[in-house]
Amino acid sequence: MPDHETKNDDGVTPIPAPSVAEEADEAGEVLEFRLAVTALPDRLDKVLAGLLPRHSRSRLQAWIEKGHVLLNGKQAKVRQAAGPGDLITVHPQLAPEDLAFTPEPIEFEVLGETVHWLVVNKPAGLVTHPGAGNWAGTLLNGLLYRYPELTRVPRAGIVHRLDKDTSGLLVVARTELAQTDLVRQLQARSVRREYLALAHGHLRQAGTVDRPIGRDPSVPVRMAVERPIAPKPAVTHYFPLRQGGTEDGQRVSEVACRLETGRTHQIRVHLASLGHPLLGDTLYGGRTLAGAQRQMLHARALAFADPGGGGTMQFELPPPADFQSVQERVQWQL
Repeated sequence: MPDHETKNDDGVTPIPAPSVAEEADEAGEVLEFRLAVTALPDRLDKVLAGLLPRHSRSRLQAWIEKGHVLLNGKQAKVRQAAGPGDLITVHPQLAPEDLAFTPEPIEFEVLGETVHWLVVNKPAGLVTHPGAGNWAGTLLNGLLYRYPELTRVPRAGIVHRLDKDTSGLLVVARTELAQTDLVRQLQARSVRREYLALAHGHLRQAGTVDRPIGRDPSVPVRMAVERPIAPKPAVTHYFPLRQGGTEDGQRVSEVACRLETGRTHQIRVHLASLGHPLLGDTLYGGRTLAGAQRQMLHARALAFADPGGGGTMQFELPPPADFQSVQERVQWQL
């Protein structure tokens, strides 16, 4: 156990050697620090921040609150003072993001596969790729569980994504060469991706929305076409299929959408910009009409050139039961 007798400007005993700070600080290992007799008393979380600078104060506070830090052999508290001669015992914990690429048994349907790629049916409610607030339980975790070889492919072979509450078709590369090929196809806009949407109002004419999308300057979780932050080109072609209404007189349109680009929330933002937000999409002004409990968007068609040389691969997928239930509650015009 190290006995540190030097102190920094805050009176906190620093870690003297990289072997402690960089190597021992791993989940599963126990770290012990004896504060110098000349150390000035300070809040425990602040003392730990000086001892373990690799970790954020909030992360260290969470360790304390969950009982992973002891002060003189007893469970510590965040605001507790640590001072001269105190013994701090730390049981480091993995951060949620450290578990992001852990295989997990996640349910999803595989519609087709070769040694080069596979096409999956992502259910609504399943996050595609780990990120802030969703570090586990994603499609990526399920892919690593079912196809262990994907650990050797960046992002487990994922080349495009669907929003959590959007259902439908996704292609996943099984090799790095196939991933490079599919990414190039996406960049060349040669991958055909068609979505089925249920939108508010009666949209009667086909058209194209060609408006860059970026972060909404006032609502960080939203994307926007009005004064967006760091906008990127975005092109959506839309084709009205039929119009109808609900029992209480609310107008609804069924719309096919084809993407040239694949920006975050692209169809949702572009249709909302036309005044036709998706049913159930409360983030962009949609309402929960006809029982819609999520945004009514489904990736129903996908076509791409087989990276293995097998020609054009085409897939179609009808919408899931919850989407069909909403369709059935709309009175469509003949």
